[in-house]
Formats: sequence, C-alpha cells, structure tokens
Amino acid sequence: MNSAASLLLWLALVAPLPLGLLAWLKPPRRMRAVVLAASALPLATLWLLPRVGEGALQGSLALGGLSLHWRLDALAALLLLLTQLVLLASAAYAVGHRRAALSGDVSHARFWPLLGGLAFALGLIWVAADLLLLYAGLELMGLCAVGMMLLPGKAEAIRAGLRYLIYALVGSLAWLLGVALLLGAWGTLELAGLAAVAEPDATTRIGMALLAGGLLLKAAIFPLHGWLVPVHASAWTPVSAVHGALVVKASFFILITLWRLLLPEAITAAWVLGMLGASAVLWGGLKAWRADSLKQVVAWSTVGQLGYLMLLFPLLAGTAASVAAMAWQATWLQLAGHALAKAAMFMAAGNLMLSTGASRLVDLAGTSRRLPLSLMTFGIAAVTLMGLPPSAGFTAKWLLLQASLESGQWPWVAVLVLGTLLTAAYVFRVLRCSFVEQAPRHEFHPLPRGMDLIPLLLALAAVGLGLVAEWPLAMLRQGGVS
Repeated sequence: MNSAASLLLWLALVAPLPLGLLAWLKPPRRMRAVVLAASALPLATLWLLPRVGEGALQGSLALGGLSLHWRLDALAALLLLLTQLVLLASAAYAVGHRRAALSGDVSHARFWPLLGGLAFALGLIWVAADLLLLYAGLELMGLCAVGMMLLPGKAEAIRAGLRYLIYALVGSLAWLLGVALLLGAWGTLELAGLAAVAEPDATTRIGMALLAGGLLLKAAIFPLHGWLVPVHASAWTPVSAVHGALVVKASFFILITLWRLLLPEAITAAWVLGMLGASAVLWGGLKAWRADSLKQVVAWSTVGQLGYLMLLFPLLAGTAASVAAMAWQATWLQLAGHALAKAAMFMAAGNLMLSTGASRLVDLAGTSRRLPLSLMTFGIAAVTLMGLPPSAGFTAKWLLLQASLESGQWPWVAVLVLGTLLTAAYVFRVLRCSFVEQAPRHEFHPLPRGMDLIPLLLALAAVGLGLVAEWPLAMLRQGGVS
C-alpha cells in the first residue's frame, strides 16, 4: 500500500509539468477544460490524506551518487492539497483573464509552463527531507515566480521583476553559505540526520542565521519586504494571486522546519523573529490603509498578514506543550485561510480594475451598484483577513490569542488587536470608495462569469474552513509539534 501511495504522490507532484507544457502548446480557451484537466490532482491528495494519518510516507531518490530524501506527513499533505486547489483556481481564472484583458497576447502562453514548474517546485518543498531537495524546490520556485512577474513585458514589470530577481539571488546566496557551514560542521544534508547530530554551537547558529536571512528575504518579511509591492503592482492578476497565496508561504515553511530541527530552544532569536512579525503586521496594515491603489492595498495587506505567521516562533520556544500545540495549529490554519482569502482578494481586485479600467481607490465609485459580486467577494475575503467569525482567520487568531495569554506573552495580544483594527480600516476604506455615487460614471466592461465565480468560491472556502477547522486541526494534532 505504501508503494502505491508513494507512486501516486510522485505522479501528482510531477503531473503539473506535462500539463503546463501541453497548455503552452495549445492554450486552453475554456475554464472548464482547465478544471477537468487538473482536478485529478487534489482528488489524488485527498485519497492520500487518510493514509498519511496512519504514518508518514517517506523514501529517497537516487540521482547518481546523491540520495535525495523525501517525506509526506500530515502537514505536508494538507499544504499540498491547499496548493493544488489554489493553483487550480488561478489557472482557471487565467483563462478568463486572458479573454478579458490579454486577448491576442502571445506571451500569455508562457504562463502555463511557468505555472506547471511553480506547482512542481512547491510540491518538492512540502515533501523535501534534505537541504539539497529543499534548495532545488526553492530555486525552481523563485525562477518560475520571477518569470511570471516578467510576463506583462512592460517597462515597470521588467524593472520590478529584475528587482525581485536580485533579492531572490541574494537570498539564495545566503542560503548556500548557510548550507555549506552546516554540511562542513555536521557532514550531512538530510534533515533527520542534522537533527540527530547538530548541536547549538556557534557554527550552527551562524549557519541558521544565514539560512533565516535568505528565507526572510524570499518571504518578504519586514524589513526585507521592499520587493513585494512593486512586483504586484505590475503583475497579472492570476500571478499575484498565486504569489501572494503560496510562494511567500513556502519560505516560511522552510524556515520553521529548519528552526525546529536546529535551534528549537533559541528563545532570544525566536523573540526577534516574533518582533519582526509584529512590526510587519503594524507596518503592512498602516501602508495598506494609506495606499491609493487597490492592488497596493492588497499587496501591503500581504506584508501585514505574513507577520501573524512569525508569532509562532516565540510561542514555540520555551513554552508549555499546550501553548506550543495551540500556536502550531493556529499558524497553519492562519496560513491556509490567508492563502484562500488572499487569492480571492487579488482576483476580486483584478476584476474591479479590469471592469472599470482604473486602479485608484477614488475611481471605484459606483462599483457597488455595477459590480456587486466582485465587491461582495472582496468583502467576504476580508472577513477572513480581519478574523471575523466563523472564518478560518477567526479560529486561528482565537488560538493565537489563547496561546499568547496562557504563555504571558502580552505583546502579541496587542498585535492581534491592533492588526485586526488596521485590517478593518483599509477594508472599509475600499468599501467606502466603492459606494460613492457622485463621481463621474465609468464605462464598465463585462467580464466572463467564471471570473466572478472562482474568487467567490475561494472566499467562501476561506470562511467555510473555519466551520470545518476541526478536521485539519485534528490531523495536525495527530502529527504533533515535534
């Protein structure tokens, strides 16, 4: 049974590559075709989930003299399912987006192999069990993400994409230096082997600091977030949806994985990471509140929302088992809810901008009457970001609040309250501009119905995840924190 499950896993991981190449050669013209072609992937992962609950799947791949180790546990399986669902929605949305805004643009065909490569890279990251396989996934993900940001071909997109590339290369350099230090000190790249032999000495701390610096840069964590807003300002909407929902989360996943293995009791370092997260929540919220462009609001919101994930570090280090368990479950639920809601919010914002032909908030006047579904989707997605019941964001923030109170870490309580208020402030600013009726009327362009339906389903899924949160949380509890 394990061999059949392992084979199915790797088929699901590799399948996006030929699907992307096929779509490049023959770009799909209907959203339905994309859904039918790719829906088998999340179904395969759903079949794997109960098998993973019985025990992690693991193995190794032999490439010449190298052995690349992989492992699929409950967390990795849930993240793989989330990735497949978001990418499926973004791929279907991209078909309608091309018809609405990019008709006849041959560069759109290049989107498909890049999306397939990105899906494969993210899958590698979730299952990787050694530093070499993690590096392969991280670099492939970065290259595909940069390529997708460059697709519009405009001067501002090229400048922003090249800036992103430079940041990514600097992060990769820091990563390689950290890996070299750890390999030289402990003689292994396998994560389980490192956890068994590595000691928290100066070499390990310096190596982990280099790894963390590179990953924080790639994840756009404050104050290393300078590349994120410019690239989203010029990127295509389906690209922004994928990037904001998944790409920046992968670096966080790697960071928390390595930190728990190498320096789980580094309390001072954990508090530094927590303070960076708190600063991100406040700074991102303030910048989103002051932004004039709709897409900048959503991009700065991403900077702020990523900060909540960083609160996991101080809530894990040196705390009681009950606190660590609540923080662990809250963080991954927050990540999943944010991924679904942020993809929906980027798509809804893209619909508003495509239909009105404008991007400034003041130009959204009248959209409440002419584009009610897109605006409603934006609002439903915001329910999760604000942490209102019954959404996944509410359950996650409630668990974070309980963990902070039980551990006596009061600063995070203040961050949770202030972050929620700032999120409400910039969301209601968008809604207020949309309900203005006195401004000059726009010529509203019709959009394919699927472009409204897909983000609405994602936004509803983010809310619904809060109602069925016990299912993923039970899987996370079964896997444990250690």
